[in-house]
Order: sequence, then C-alpha cells, then structure tokens
Amino acid sequence: AGETFPGRAVLNTSFQHTGTAMIHMAVLEGLALRFATLDTLRLHPETYAFAEEVKARYACEIEVIQPKSGDVQRMVERHGEYLFFDSKEKQEHCCQVRKDWSNNALLKTADCWISGQRWDQSEYRQQTAKKAMLIDEYGTRRKILKLNPLVDWDDERLLDFITEQDVPVHPLYDQGYPSFGCVVCATPTRPGEPKRAGRWRWLSGQQEDGDDPKECGLHYNI
Repeated sequence: AGETFPGRAVLNTSFQHTGTAMIHMAVLEGLALRFATLDTLRLHPETYAFAEEVKARYACEIEVIQPKSGDVQRMVERHGEYLFFDSKEKQEHCCQVRKDWSNNALLKTADCWISGQRWDQSEYRQQTAKKAMLIDEYGTRRKILKLNPLVDWDDERLLDFITEQDVPVHPLYDQGYPSFGCVVCATPTRPGEPKRAGRWRWLSGQQEDGDDPKECGLHYNI
C-alpha cells in the first residue's frame, strides 16, 4: 500500500493488539506507511503513555488527530459533558464529534486507510471485508481504499504473533479490557462476555431486535 499510495496510505490505530502488531509488521518490512491515532481528549492515561512507548520502540512518528476545540465546546454546551449517558443517539453524536470527524479530516489526506478490524471482535464485525472501496463518505467525491489486513486472524494467532515477535502490549489488557477507547465509555469485561461488552455498558440491551453493535460509527460505512 505504501508504494502504491506514497505518503497517502495511513495505518490508523488505537493501540490495541491488532494495530500495534501491524505497526510492528510495517516497520520490520520497511513499508512506507503513515501511522496515525485518534485522540478524543478523553483516552485512558495508559493509552497516552503507551503511545509514547510504541513511538520510542519503533523510532516512528505517529500523527495524533484531535477534534476541533470549537466542535467539542458546542456539543458540551448544548448537550452536557456526559451526553452519552442519555441515549444511543447522543453516544453516537459524541463519538462523531470527538472521533469520526477527526478521522474524516485525516482521510482527506489519504487514498488508503488501513484498519485493525477483525471478524472475531464482534458479531457486527463479521461482515467486514478484507478490502473495500469507500466512495463519497468524506465529502471528497473520490474513492478511498480501506484495508483490514488481519481481519481473519483470531485471538490465538494474534497473541502467538505478539509473543513470538515481542510486540508491545497495552497495559489495559492486564486490567481486563479486551477493548478500550475513552475513559468513561470503556470498562473491563467479565469472563464469558463478548469483547466489546464493556463499551457503553449502560446501553446494553436497549437496541431494538437485539441490534446492539457497540460501535462508535467509525466503521459503519463498510
């Protein structure tokens, strides 16, 4: 992807296992990719510290994309700081302002978006394609190639790779988080729960017909 889209292939990571493993692969292979992360301004302190660890380990630059302060301020003034507790719609709006719009801005500078989605992360994500073409999702009137290189990897294969290759591991995994994002909106899961059960836990079971994708909206267009 780096050779096909010089300077415009972006690997976007939240520093969960898949993203960090892909950074490891890209650096070892010398792939000309840009690395980026979306900072909602509400991430766990461990995430900010781990990002610095990854940058130091791989001697790489990671673009930090943040929401516009005016957008966040207007949202908070209108709906309150903790609007995501009110409804699924407001949770999605908060994610849109703090995360999705930032991603849209990033993708305006890219022709290829590399993501860490995997089929075993949730039932909803089982429909994810390994390669997809996005059209007119970001006000660009152009095509953007989206790649999910490890979409068919399961936990066992991924953890074996991480152990064998000594890939850095985010400390939140040891605290019971199989999925993480903003501090309030991600909680540890209990044994036997789905990986994303800890995301917006207060919304569980509130969707009609069991439609509870536990998604921020970032990947709805795939």
